[in-house]
Amino acid sequence: MNTHRRFGLAAGFVVLAALLSLLAAPSLPARLVTNWNTAGEPNGTLPKSLALWLVPAMTAGLLVVFASIPRIDPLGENIAAFRPYYDWFVVVFTGYMLVVHAGVVAFNLGYEFDFTALVLAGSAGLLYYAGVVVANAERNWFVGIRTPWTLSSDEVWRRTHALGGRLFKLTAIATLVGLLFGDYALYFLVVPAVLTAAVTVVYSYYLYERLEQGGGASSDSEA
Repeated sequence: MNTHRRFGLAAGFVVLAALLSLLAAPSLPARLVTNWNTAGEPNGTLPKSLALWLVPAMTAGLLVVFASIPRIDPLGENIAAFRPYYDWFVVVFTGYMLVVHAGVVAFNLGYEFDFTALVLAGSAGLLYYAGVVVANAERNWFVGIRTPWTLSSDEVWRRTHALGGRLFKLTAIATLVGLLFGDYALYFLVVPAVLTAAVTVVYSYYLYERLEQGGGASSDSEA
């Protein structure tokens, strides 16, 4: 499957979300529940038109951005090196947004389920595949763990992303485990995600400084 087909699949998810809004609109109330607390209890609403079209419109806009990134990145040839992983992330992301949108519609049609659990389970899948992309990403300006130190050295980029890929996957697993802990489930996503961000930033700085002291920070030939 080439890039055009992968993006076509992602666009298909956006179209499905829009069709779902059109078909469900006559059966939905004037305001839809769109927010839930950590216990899975509704705590916020939006007008029907906004609730039905916000996610499809936002996803469509992001799809355009995703399609543009490989073309506008000065290091676009590096994105080409991991393009299948990048494209499949776009597919997984748009699929995730479709699931969230379908969940909102289903809940407001009267189906009873734990919406927070649905979002967390979907987020775990998205995070896991983000880990796959991160582990395979080459240095560029838009995709990956972009710190001053990863962007300055292919070696720092590669090693930071190898660690980051593992941490993203562990965060996904922790998120799924968190589903067993009820009201505390969200923390199993938020805490590991914050730690992943902090650890990768600190590690990239540490690694760059170590390579700089060893005279190898600018050696792209090692990448």
